[in-house]
Amino acid sequence: MIYGYIRVSTDKQTVENQRYEINQFCDRNVVVVDKWLEETISGSKKLEERKLGKLLKRMKKDDILICSELSRLGRNMLMIMGILNECMNRDIQVWTIKDNYRLGSDISSKVLAFAFGLSAEIERNLISQRTKEALARKKAEGVILGRPKGRKSAKTKLTGREKKIKELLDRKVSYSAIGRILGVHRLTVSSFVKNQSGMIKPL
Repeated sequence: MIYGYIRVSTDKQTVENQRYEINQFCDRNVVVVDKWLEETISGSKKLEERKLGKLLKRMKKDDILICSELSRLGRNMLMIMGILNECMNRDIQVWTIKDNYRLGSDISSKVLAFAFGLSAEIERNLISQRTKEALARKKAEGVILGRPKGRKSAKTKLTGREKKIKELLDRKVSYSAIGRILGVHRLTVSSFVKNQSGMIKPL
């Protein structure tokens, strides 16, 4: 099967230029696209969130994926290399027009597959290392990372329900009853009231 893949980032862009390029390429090389796949989505989206990801799972050995250029596969080189590596490991051919890539099952493609896989692994390790170094530097500079120890989140299960709680308290409803009404434990109600200024506690 030969698949023509077209991707644009926004609905303001047209797919016709890419379709024209692929059709012209097929005419010159006497091949026919069996199925087309078009999608409007950012190339930075994860592969599994894109139609391309679902297509690659269905593709079989010796199938061909044709697109106008490598950048249609992904936004960054790490993603593109990962896609090409998977395709070549499964003997799926990838042809691009502007870049003039012909990635298949020959020895040169196998070498490229190894290079792509190694490069992707190196890039992942570099990103991880840079992140660790940045965190270590901030820690050395005295920057508190994450939520400060002992500090609780200002948002609780009862956040946004202050008015309802105030009305119940004014009617002398107990913490236990308020808890049952709001679906929380009475201690949650008690703690919330203590942390709120202006609330009248029940007698």
